[in-house]
Amino acid sequence: FRIMAGKVKWVTDIEKSVLINNFEKRGWIQVAENEDWNFYWMSVQTIRNVFSVETGYRLSDDQIVNHFPNHYELTRKDLMVKNIKRYRKELEKEGSPLAEKDENGKYIYLDFVPVTFMLPADYNLFVEEFRKNPSSTWIMKPCGKAQGKGIFLINKLSQIKKWSRDSKTSSFVSQASKEAYVISLYINNPLLIGGKKFDLRLYVLVSTYRPLRCYMYKLGFCRFCTVKYTPSTSELDNMFVHLTNVAIQKHGDDYNHIHGGKWTVSNLRLYLESTRGREVTNKLFDEIHWIIVQSLKAVAPVMNNDKHCFECYGYDIIIDDKLKPWLIEVNASPSLTSSTANDRILKYNLINDTLNIAVPNGEIPDCKWNKSPPKEVLGNYEVLYDEEMAQSDGTERDLRGRPGQPTGVKGSRARDSGKPVLTTWK
Repeated sequence: FRIMAGKVKWVTDIEKSVLINNFEKRGWIQVAENEDWNFYWMSVQTIRNVFSVETGYRLSDDQIVNHFPNHYELTRKDLMVKNIKRYRKELEKEGSPLAEKDENGKYIYLDFVPVTFMLPADYNLFVEEFRKNPSSTWIMKPCGKAQGKGIFLINKLSQIKKWSRDSKTSSFVSQASKEAYVISLYINNPLLIGGKKFDLRLYVLVSTYRPLRCYMYKLGFCRFCTVKYTPSTSELDNMFVHLTNVAIQKHGDDYNHIHGGKWTVSNLRLYLESTRGREVTNKLFDEIHWIIVQSLKAVAPVMNNDKHCFECYGYDIIIDDKLKPWLIEVNASPSLTSSTANDRILKYNLINDTLNIAVPNGEIPDCKWNKSPPKEVLGNYEVLYDEEMAQSDGTERDLRGRPGQPTGVKGSRARDSGKPVLTTWK
């Protein structure tokens, strides 16, 4: 059994060793050069080459790969926002209760992404929004980079003059050499624990987009900053205060190499239940699950749902001090590199459980199987949403189960009983 026979570009040697060990455990790797089936664990660059029209390469039924061809519709920062905005507008046109707005014109249910603009294309729109609240802070990120590279915060228009600008029209002059950026309203009131900012890294496996079937991994974690948070403008350049990426925080003087500045999601739950109460905590996590499902629904119509593909996404969620979750970005290749002993165990199990769902019973891959494994092989995954099951049962509800909120079956409204309604989209 070969793994791309050397064609895979591994991100790091550690990730390679974790995968190889896992494959060996299954008896999949036995130096069998004459085998004619493969399980591919590729980088996103390799995926582009495989599905490129120039290469003319075609996967056979016993070949499975770990990315969808155009996964970037969700994992590129600009395209993710673009698709979510399109999704909102489509629901509005359909008259869906999902797209309901409040008296200020804000989405009640679909307001889970910070106000975001693409630069240089939306520069004028950004300036207009900025001038409504000139004391606001914004965060700029390159669309195609990860690990916190190229990110900076601004609170003045003059701070983004590193791009060339036409003084007559006050609009950017687009240059092919300039990388596209997104600029988002900075969440300057994050929930703090021990005075420090943190975010959630959650793993979500999608086995098929049409019908949508996704799984939530129960063993996600929180990533903490090493320096206490302050909204002070004097600290805008201090990335140890603002960015939770381990690639940045590990260079800080206060970085702890034993626990890696991480908490498990279960520890966060315990903390929130003890400080805010169980009901509020359950509501928060229900809203996080809601955000994930809606983001996947937003890209499902445009995703190339190739039967040879599955994908394990790394979702980054920030919680503000009102316990409102915000979707920051989705990663196509969440790091499998381990920074601590617990990290290595978690990621080893993540790979193991992912493979158990992607490949039936650890057998020879078959892209034609229905990709609906029995519960006993899910490991630490749980079904987050199964569109086929929801439709066949006739129980799919598009609104969250919240006390006092209207819920609907396939767009219809139900009478408000004043009681919490169980979320049936799970």
